[in-house]
Amino acid sequence: MGVLEMYSGIFHNHLATAIVGTLFLFLTIGYLGLPYWLWTVLVSGVLLGFGAPIVIIGVYVAISLFFIIKPLRQVTLSVGVMKLFKALNFIPQISETERTALEAGVVWAEAELFSGKPDFKKLMSQPNPQLTPEEQAFIDGPVEQLCQMIDSWKIYRSRKIPDNIMQFIKDKKFLGMIIPKEYGGLGFSNLLHSDVIQKISTRSITASITVMVPNSLGPAELLVHYGTEEQKKKWLPRLADGREMPCFGLTEPQAGSDAGSIVSTGVLFKGDDGKIYVKINWRKRWITLASISSVIGLAFKLRDPENLLGRGEDLGITCALIPSNTKGVVLGKRHDPLTIPFYNCPTEGNDVIVEAAEAIIGGLDNAGKGWGMLMESLGAGRGISLPAQSTGGVKLLTLLASAHSTVRKQFGLSIGKFEGVEEPLARIAGKSYFVEAMRRYTLSALDQGIKPPVVTAMAKYNTTEWYRQAVNDGMDILGGAAISMGPRNAIAEGYIAAPISITVEGANILTRTLMIFGQGALRAHPYAFKEVYALENNDLKAFDRAFWGHIGHISRNLFRAKVLSWTRGWIIFGHGDSVTRRYYQKLAWVSAYFAIMADIAMGILGGKLKFKEKLTGRYADVLSWMYTATAVLHRYESEGKRKEDAAFVHYSMQMAFHNIQKAFEGILANFEGPFIVRWLFRGPVLWFASLNKMGVEPDDELTHEISKLIQEDSEQRQRLTQGIFIPKEKTEALGRYENAFKTIKQSEDIEKKMRKAVRSKILPKKRSKDLIELALEKGVITAEEHKIIKLSEELRWDTIQVDEFTEDEFINATRVRAALEDREVRLDASPETTPMPKEEEEEVQSVH
Repeated sequence: MGVLEMYSGIFHNHLATAIVGTLFLFLTIGYLGLPYWLWTVLVSGVLLGFGAPIVIIGVYVAISLFFIIKPLRQVTLSVGVMKLFKALNFIPQISETERTALEAGVVWAEAELFSGKPDFKKLMSQPNPQLTPEEQAFIDGPVEQLCQMIDSWKIYRSRKIPDNIMQFIKDKKFLGMIIPKEYGGLGFSNLLHSDVIQKISTRSITASITVMVPNSLGPAELLVHYGTEEQKKKWLPRLADGREMPCFGLTEPQAGSDAGSIVSTGVLFKGDDGKIYVKINWRKRWITLASISSVIGLAFKLRDPENLLGRGEDLGITCALIPSNTKGVVLGKRHDPLTIPFYNCPTEGNDVIVEAAEAIIGGLDNAGKGWGMLMESLGAGRGISLPAQSTGGVKLLTLLASAHSTVRKQFGLSIGKFEGVEEPLARIAGKSYFVEAMRRYTLSALDQGIKPPVVTAMAKYNTTEWYRQAVNDGMDILGGAAISMGPRNAIAEGYIAAPISITVEGANILTRTLMIFGQGALRAHPYAFKEVYALENNDLKAFDRAFWGHIGHISRNLFRAKVLSWTRGWIIFGHGDSVTRRYYQKLAWVSAYFAIMADIAMGILGGKLKFKEKLTGRYADVLSWMYTATAVLHRYESEGKRKEDAAFVHYSMQMAFHNIQKAFEGILANFEGPFIVRWLFRGPVLWFASLNKMGVEPDDELTHEISKLIQEDSEQRQRLTQGIFIPKEKTEALGRYENAFKTIKQSEDIEKKMRKAVRSKILPKKRSKDLIELALEKGVITAEEHKIIKLSEELRWDTIQVDEFTEDEFINATRVRAALEDREVRLDASPETTPMPKEEEEEVQSVH
């Protein structure tokens, strides 16, 4: 019996080993995503090894051949799947405008993140854009000059950019940065464009918007890419030097973020001279620069009832250039965007007639092609102007809040030493690192000529939201200094203007819930859009490739998600250093989990998914934070892996994975579908995910380190806030703060000497106004140190003061604004009306 028991034990041990080995083999094959024919070979070998009958193995191999041999698979399996998908309306219906948006631009880094198996070498090898010497000279010269000329408070009070500043903008070709040199422009890179907007926006939101709009979506952008040579030669030189002031009429009362719903119409007809003309009617609103424009870029739906172009009656959305002095064009009125006085205006056109070939951008060949032009141009624009403005704002807040936290004292201590202030200060400073990382990584694609609409949508949405969060934290830290309007206040204009960037170029709600994941799920997924396209075209071969490729993709990511979840990503090797290695592992884990969860959502909800906006919004959050994490890793790598930046890298990556975890928990807790799926996701899967967290918020120790670092007068603080305008004049708001900050930092060692003297009872413990003088008298500090600490206290006192006005000054400011507004109303009513009374004109001039 003993021998039998021994052999029985050996047999069972070998069996257990074989089973474990087989499971490990299958996990490895699935994790690596090896082809199905290899699965067939290995499964057959396993069946044979475990003594399965040859008949069963033969049946299994025969069935597998239907999946392996493509022609056989197509006529036996794929054709049935195609019919089933069509019968169930499983694939979402895509309108023509949606299709054009999907086909605009290309995919880039988001495709790697969507794949479930990102190629980190490829993601990290993207170039880090750099300014040319000519571009740097433009930043150091004209841009710096412009910022010095601007007085943001005077612009805010007078509600107008002074004429000399507008002329300087035109003379230095700020309006022609994107226009090629051969057409009289500056021909600068997207990085330069972004850097210019970033810097000007930290001086004046009004001025930055005035410069950014002609360089983003508008006549110049469309002409450069789509205009005829004749149109380029006629318009671009005049747009570059400001002889022409452009605007672009896209949004309407019923077509804001949904630009495809525009109702403005144009009708083609043949004139008596035999030429083809177009009669256009429109009512546009929220059009920046419209009231001072000399040429309007216009989007409208074009009809050809006489079929003059031979393409049917409804040609579709078309883009045209309309001189503002054309009969029937109505300009002059203004909106008031939260009191920020940039030109934001309505415009109308009543039976405006222009020659079609001259007006339509690109000529008659481009009639009806405007939607594709707009989608491609909008996709690029979203990645430049608004991210630049938001990044500049976050950097400004970092500098301002850290200076204020050092300068302002409560209970004898700088408020930056209090944990309650450390928390929001760390949030602002941490954002300054990852918002810049996203800005530059996105520009890497754009400066390579890549226009990825999903990436630029993520950049626009997230940077503007981060700025809104940062400015709210900044308001809390600065307190009374933030809410008291006047020339000393460097934060109020940005706070007031924050919602403006949230709403333009697609409202953020729409961008998050529809564009990032809704568009990304089809565009960035390796197979989904191919399946849709194949079904619509009844292309069996294409559908077969896409569908079974999709099945393999799901299989691989299912195995990868499980293995990486069970191992928490620790099995990923070969990427990063001691600071970032763990984050690469987690990002691989997140990507696999995201890919399989996205496929589950598309598989179960099908065409209904695009209407589940709460769900798609959470998926968008995961994708956005994966992209942010990638950008942070790229910044760290491209900047030479600076050890002093480690805390900011840790903060950024921990915030990314914390928000990813929160989004995944929201997806699982609210997932819809069959009962068993809901029960699994909302029960066991959610429970396991909450235990096996991908990330948690940065802890108090890290936020303390971040807030401490940003309150040091260091090279690192300068790098984190590089690119913003810091006034040289010490009487200006930010200049005053920076001067006080630097002087106070110099005095800190002197204060330590005095505190040590107090502990040694050389100086009295009780504080007094004469303590500094007593320290000098007793030789605790030198005469030079006495001078520094006296100056620092004087600057501290001066810096914490806020603006104050006499009753007359306060009331007159209101009267001046009212007078300006009344004058505009009267001018709009009739050019023949009586001019502004002399005393009112004098008040206005005094403000200027």
